[in-house]
Order: sequence, then structure tokens, then C-alpha cells
Amino acid sequence: MTGKVLVAYGTTNGSTARIAEAIADVLRKDGLTADALPARSVASVSSYDAVVVGGGLYAGRWHKDARRFVRKHGRALAERPLWLFSSGPLDPSASERDIPPVPGVKKVMARLDAREHVTFGGCLEEGAKGWVAGMILRSGKGGDFRDFTAIEKWAGRVATDARGGE
Repeated sequence: MTGKVLVAYGTTNGSTARIAEAIADVLRKDGLTADALPARSVASVSSYDAVVVGGGLYAGRWHKDARRFVRKHGRALAERPLWLFSSGPLDPSASERDIPPVPGVKKVMARLDAREHVTFGGCLEEGAKGWVAGMILRSGKGGDFRDFTAIEKWAGRVATDARGGE
């Protein structure tokens, strides 16, 4: 493998983008070439040897850009190593236990033979877009629950797997 990995993501307020960038940084430090790009901006995955796709969770569903990405590129994704991640719980639960993928992501995993899925904590802070985000923040349920140590550890496992288990 030449070691070129795409980290595509769907995000509304940037929290999932920051997770994707952290994953790409670890992949680069481990000697791979990695691009972190918004899922909606990717025209083709043909130049990549492996793909990581992430999406923020909204009302129990993956971000629409992540869903559209896996539909649009499904055939090509099924032909290369694929890992998935979700971000979303606005509490410490993702750091305390393994949270299974939401039903839609579980179907994607099976259909595209994804190697692994992980759920990371989310982040919702003042200034977030959207009526629902505003309601959540007004109720005092916002905050940053991303665990970058866990994110980087997972990305290290992805890098090892992408290099063929070296």
C-alpha cells in the first residue's frame, strides 16, 4: 500500500472536523499521507488506498454529508480498507464505555465491510448553529466531551492496520 488515506467527515459546527483533523495528524505522524476533507467536497476516492469516514450524530442519525458520502462512493469504499467514527454524546459516556453505532451506521458497516467503528464524545459550545443546538445550550447540556487522547489512540490503531499490521 502506498499509504494514502482519506479522512472524510460530515459536520455542522466543526466539532467532527476537528476530530477528523486529529486523526489525519496521527496518520501522518505514523508515516502515511492523509487528507482530512469535508465529505461533501470529495469527488472521488480513487486516489486513496484507505478511507476513514466520520459524522456527527444528530437525533440518532449520522450527519447527512457522511450518509451521502457513503452512498455516493459505496462501491469504491467496499474495495478498500474502511473505518468509521461518530461524534456526538454531549456527556462523558463515550469515554466511559463503548457506544455501539447507530442503526444507520451499523448498516453501512455491514454493507461496506468496515473494519471498525468508534463513537467519540461530541462538542457543542456557544455560537453553535441551529435551533436545536440553541435549545441544548440553553438547557445547560452543551460542552466539549471530545477525548483527544482516545481519538489519537484509535487513529494509531487505524494507522497500524492501514500499513498492514506492521
